[in-house]
Amino acid sequence: MAESSEGLGTVPEHERILQEIESTDTACVGPTLRSVYDDQPNAHKKFMEKLDACIRNHDKEIEKMCNFHHQGFVDAITELLKVRTDAEKLKVQVTDTNRRFQDAGKEVIVHTEDIIRCRIQQRNITTVVEKLQLCLPVLEMYSKLKEQMSAKRYYSALKTMEQLENVYFPWVSQYRFCQLMIENLPKLREDIKEISMSDLKDFLESIRKHSDKIGETAMKQAQHQKTFSVSLQKQNKMKFGKNMYINHDRIPEERNETVLKHSLEEEDENEEEGDEETFENYYRKQRKKQARLVLQPQSNMGYGFPVNRLFDLLFEIRDQYNETLLKKWAGVFRDIFEEDNYSPIPIVNEEEYKIVISKFPFQDPDLEKQSFPKKFPMSQSVPHIYIQVKEFIYASLKFSESLHRSSTEIDDMLRKSTNLLLTRTLSSCLLNLIRKPHIGLTELVQIIINTTHLEQACKYLEDFITNITNISQETVHTTRLYGLSTFKDARHAAEGEIYTKLNQKIDEFVQLADYDWTMSEPDGRASGYLMDLINFLRSIFQVFTHLPGKVAQTACMSACQHLSTSLMQMLLDSELKQISMGAVQQFNLDVIQCELFASSEPVPGFQGDTLQLAFIDLRQLLDLFMVWDWSTYLADYGQPASKYLRVNPNTALTLLEKMKDTSKKNNIFAQFRKNDRDKQKLIETVVKQLRSLVNGMSQHT
Repeated sequence: MAESSEGLGTVPEHERILQEIESTDTACVGPTLRSVYDDQPNAHKKFMEKLDACIRNHDKEIEKMCNFHHQGFVDAITELLKVRTDAEKLKVQVTDTNRRFQDAGKEVIVHTEDIIRCRIQQRNITTVVEKLQLCLPVLEMYSKLKEQMSAKRYYSALKTMEQLENVYFPWVSQYRFCQLMIENLPKLREDIKEISMSDLKDFLESIRKHSDKIGETAMKQAQHQKTFSVSLQKQNKMKFGKNMYINHDRIPEERNETVLKHSLEEEDENEEEGDEETFENYYRKQRKKQARLVLQPQSNMGYGFPVNRLFDLLFEIRDQYNETLLKKWAGVFRDIFEEDNYSPIPIVNEEEYKIVISKFPFQDPDLEKQSFPKKFPMSQSVPHIYIQVKEFIYASLKFSESLHRSSTEIDDMLRKSTNLLLTRTLSSCLLNLIRKPHIGLTELVQIIINTTHLEQACKYLEDFITNITNISQETVHTTRLYGLSTFKDARHAAEGEIYTKLNQKIDEFVQLADYDWTMSEPDGRASGYLMDLINFLRSIFQVFTHLPGKVAQTACMSACQHLSTSLMQMLLDSELKQISMGAVQQFNLDVIQCELFASSEPVPGFQGDTLQLAFIDLRQLLDLFMVWDWSTYLADYGQPASKYLRVNPNTALTLLEKMKDTSKKNNIFAQFRKNDRDKQKLIETVVKQLRSLVNGMSQHT
């Protein structure tokens, strides 16, 4: 009984040990097995018997499981054997397909290599064409120079040389033929100088030979002057003006005084001063000798006639001459403006920088510190205009200096004629340019920048006149140049045109709006036309950063106000009869984008939410309809602290009536739904209250 009870107590313990062996990690098996040997003496034998019984049970379970899944394993093997044949067929097909692909690809590779070779040849041809296009104008101009030299059109030849040196040679300076041309130009200039000196000597000799006939003709004309008709006087003045050296395009074949005057103008800026002085001194010296010979009275003749009327005539001719010059320079200015690209002048090296500085007095330490390539802020027309104003001063001086007036009077004449050029001719050309339809916003911005630099250059023109006449600007009676007012007026006109064109662009975008005013739900994003408009405004305001701050701010504020007004007019358009709540919500999304644009500070300098206030009328109106807060609006109307202070009752009434019509149309069976009936009644009630409010306002007015 003792063994039986002992065995019964041991079996549950053995089952627990077996469960621990089956369920725990192998690292913990040792302590568990040790507990078998630590118990009763026969516990090990009984545990082994129990373990054998457990193993047999597990074997039976395994056998049952294998028998259960054996048929499935057999079926799987059978399927694999079937697939093996298909797999071999597929392998053959894949191998064959790969071979055919490789064969077809060989031809494609050949064609591809041919295309690559063609593309390389095409690129090389394009490069050659571009280089030839750069060289052809230079060769054509040099050929034109040779033709002018052969035709003895020396003044035109000098101008062609100047164009070659300043414009064309810098393009192709790296080519050898250009270096040969550059080396040949000084010799051509020297040849022209020698020929001009020879012509001058022949001209002076001709004057000396025919002085008797010239004097006789002059006396006869003076004798009959009083009997000339007014029309004949004008005709003679025009003929006389035409004979003056006002045509810089060619030298007349007749040997007259124009040969001298052209020869003095036909040199470069550096060589011109020395050569002009040589010609002028020689001319003056020879003419003085001739004058002494002519003025020596012969035995049968003394002169003694008053010449005041002759000088009066010369002054009249001078005025006519100045008018002719102004007309000519008006055409010159127009051509300069037509040829300008209205982009900052690019420079890639020090040589180009010095060329521009030599033509126009520009000083900017910041620009000098920048590395190449860099850009001048003004466009190409600025140095050209500056050079032409100096040319005009030279042309005006050529006539004035022969009137035997004092330096002070000549200085006054030059300044007055230059003022006429600036305030009348150049100003008129600028205003006409600004109003041309093809001048866009970018061009107008560049014109404003150009006028700023031209205005700053006026002091250098005053110094230029001072150096010519040796009359100090501090003299009491010295006339100042009116460049400040001229370019200021042009800038104001350009700024006004910017505001106008910017609003026109906004109108063009707004006309693209295509709202579905009866939509039931909004699209969930802003309209495409409005995002395009905002992107355009962002890009154009980036260009405006070069403008003075107030101009850019005014343009930005004007654009936002115009856009707000246009959107408001779109809502209140009389042709728009119905507006749904979904359309109002879509419209609200667009206005939100406008407000985000205003808050992003597209132009720096605005304080707080100043720019956003441009859309405040729209915002309060849309908030009123989005929240449907009519009780607050009607209760607070007219009070300074009203939440909807900027909402006009008439505007609200107009929009609400359009929504009322839409509500009626879309709710044919509204009488069957209580919510729709309540909403319709609310709209009708608010409409009545707004009408009474509007009528009260009109009666009060």
